[in-house]
Amino acid sequence: MYCVPFRAFGHENVLGKHKTTVEITSEDFLTREGTCIVGIRATQTLAGLDSTIRELAALKTTEIVLVMEVNGVIEQVTGTGGPGLTYTDPVSMVARTSSYQCGRTLMIHADKAASDLGKDFIGRLKDRRAVMNCELHFINQ
Repeated sequence: MYCVPFRAFGHENVLGKHKTTVEITSEDFLTREGTCIVGIRATQTLAGLDSTIRELAALKTTEIVLVMEVNGVIEQVTGTGGPGLTYTDPVSMVARTSSYQCGRTLMIHADKAASDLGKDFIGRLKDRRAVMNCELHFINQ
């Protein structure tokens, strides 16, 4: 198992309403159209992950888990890897409930979208000062 810790931060426009994706971005702004984005100014991007993790992500047998914590409230999104997960995007990572794969895709077949995350968790992320401590886990069965 590989674990990659990183941080992201809240923003007043975090809505958590998207029904098929959860996104974390390294950008420092968020419009109200970004309904899947739950954190900005991320300290880790997909393009910044090492080759061992990229190889694991490209396997259908790899379980990928995103653990997010803000002010003691924890949410977890679990999905799988896939051959189209290239991890080339230098800006954002997207957990998808679908099987769509591109350079921005962190995981496919995710068990949660932004709209599935708890209201308390999303509420805490509506503050620019909120720090979201994250971990990415890559587990090859």
